[in-house]
Amino acid sequence: MGKKYTSYDQIDRDLKILKLQTDIDKEEVKLSVDQVKSNISPAALGSDLFGSMIQKALILKALSKMFGIKKLVASSKK
Repeated sequence: MGKKYTSYDQIDRDLKILKLQTDIDKEEVKLSVDQVKSNISPAALGSDLFGSMIQKALILKALSKMFGIKKLVASSKK
């Protein structure tokens, strides 16, 4: 069962609280949408791609030092 009210003031108070909660929820959705938009912008995607490439290069360099892997260089000698 629902809440029982004994006065219109109690109803008004709860309605104000519900309206504020709704406003807060709307603002949170707007912020989330803005965050998603900024995360999928071309600049952000390019930055993520560049960062990923740098990270992989550093990992490969570290692994090559750890395991003694040397770079293969194609020789043009005949």
